[in-house]
Amino acid sequence: MIPRTPKLLILALAVVSMGLLFSVDALAQDRSSRWDPDWDPPRTAWGHPDLQGNWSNVTLTPFERPQGTGPVYTWAQVDSIAGREGARVDRGFEASDPNRVAPRVTGSVGGYNEVYFDRGDGVAMVDGEPRTSLITWPADGRIPALSAEGQKRKDDYDEFRSQFALYDHPELRPLAERCIIYYGSSTTGVLGSPMTPTRAYNNNLTIVQNADHVLIRSEMIHDVRIIRLGEPDELPKDMRVWFGDAWGHWEGNTLVVETTNQHPDQGISLRRPGGVSGSMIRHSEDLRVLERFTRVDDDTILYEFEIDDPRTYSEPWGGQIPWERFDQQILEYACHEGNYALSNILSGARYQERQGGGNEPDA
Repeated sequence: MIPRTPKLLILALAVVSMGLLFSVDALAQDRSSRWDPDWDPPRTAWGHPDLQGNWSNVTLTPFERPQGTGPVYTWAQVDSIAGREGARVDRGFEASDPNRVAPRVTGSVGGYNEVYFDRGDGVAMVDGEPRTSLITWPADGRIPALSAEGQKRKDDYDEFRSQFALYDHPELRPLAERCIIYYGSSTTGVLGSPMTPTRAYNNNLTIVQNADHVLIRSEMIHDVRIIRLGEPDELPKDMRVWFGDAWGHWEGNTLVVETTNQHPDQGISLRRPGGVSGSMIRHSEDLRVLERFTRVDDDTILYEFEIDDPRTYSEPWGGQIPWERFDQQILEYACHEGNYALSNILSGARYQERQGGGNEPDA
């Protein structure tokens, strides 16, 4: 596994290179490194493989593979991607110069600058391969087509939502904006099934174990997922909860987790290239997610997921995401439902309506 390059080092190289491509070779990294199949992970006092500690799943690899792209980047592409990200971060830091001239007055107040973002500094490396998508099957690395029932469920949901403007009431706002759970790149939630990076910042996770449970806590909105070990005692089918009903067992050095009963609002929605953010794919009550957590070396957990919902998708699909050791303190993310941002958003929409406009973003 290629070790993660510190962000400040990328910034420094971006400045020194003056437009040259950032080179992973310049950091003397072994790009052909593979995981040792005979490596034995450390174990807990009760004999289970020890997954505990802080981990990060941050990556520049997209969730879905761009169309027409193969499953693995060339090393030239790896260098180019890292170089572009380093240059973007560098430009963003320049915009924070306190001595800069006042920005041009526009209708937008803007948002975070690059000081606050951490999208990673490299692509996902799995057993020495630089992956072009986190989804690895089907072969095209993309979410498969919906089944007839899945498409109808999505269309019905889209039609229901179309009767509202974006800011009519708080339940129309994203779960993260309401500080309920945070979304990952697939919007199932950072701790949903599958568990995916945020694409923004704080892609950090803490694992704690005992003999009967594995607990995973994300930095974002301090979400917590509890996986019970042993023979499943599943919830009733109509009881659907945030992050689902998760039961795990050990197969050799791999923690295998099966999750059902995931909350219907934890669906799949992606912003596709060249289009507007797609509406949410709502899963059926039959959704089952199989996940595998394998510590493959001292600094890496390989997270694998399989999505099986024949009432929603035309075929099963899944992927792999490496989690890297995060040797820093994880601080509190003090987000809570009812924070003033949400009330400001809704009151701003009411103000627009009083002025005679709607509450859509371009009003």
